[in-house]
Amino acid sequence: MSAKIYLIPTTLGDSPVKNVIPQYVVDIMNQTNYYIVENIKTARRYLIKAGIKTKIDDLTFYELNKHTSPENYVLYLDPIKENQNIGIISEAGTPGVADPGAAIVSIAHRKNIQVVPLVGPSSILLSIMASGLNGQNFAFNGYLPIKKHERIKTIKALEKKSKQENQTQIFIETPYRNQHLLNDLFATCQLETLLCIATDITLPSEFIKTKKIKDWKKGFPDLKKRPTIFLLHQAS
Repeated sequence: MSAKIYLIPTTLGDSPVKNVIPQYVVDIMNQTNYYIVENIKTARRYLIKAGIKTKIDDLTFYELNKHTSPENYVLYLDPIKENQNIGIISEAGTPGVADPGAAIVSIAHRKNIQVVPLVGPSSILLSIMASGLNGQNFAFNGYLPIKKHERIKTIKALEKKSKQENQTQIFIETPYRNQHLLNDLFATCQLETLLCIATDITLPSEFIKTKKIKDWKKGFPDLKKRPTIFLLHQAS
């Protein structure tokens, strides 16, 4: 079995494809006719933006999200039996990281199908690189709880863990709730705790800055509707 599953990265926002996606990734897209995607509409739009030569209507898409029945996961891999490559495209930028595509990758390993990760932008790695915080010991926690009291409890726990383990804590929020999260961080964290705010990564409006909580309280960027990742670290 020589066909492979390619984990195809996407742009983080509306940046030009050539700025963040290597040409060889586009070349692989042109060798792939089957895709497992989180959202068919945005995946089609991305492939067109990338300038693939294959007609979009000639491609086959399988949708993989919270509404997909797990019974369909194995069926999505059927093209491999016909020696057809499969590409996985995520809404998260990098497939398999904070992304349902990980379930397909797990099945592929059990079936001895080769999985090939392709180079592209990861907000998690780019933010930790630029933060100046501990990049040797960090944890990605995904989304924090929606309910305020649960979110505050989680923030306290993450801050405590950061100090105990010298570990950078990374988390995200839905863009329209960024300000609510920021308010809770300011109200909950110790004044000396370091917070990195990284927003619009790879876009012309990119902003990445690390400050102590006490300094952030003096002024902070408008994060409304901007994709943002937060990094927290409290030195022991």
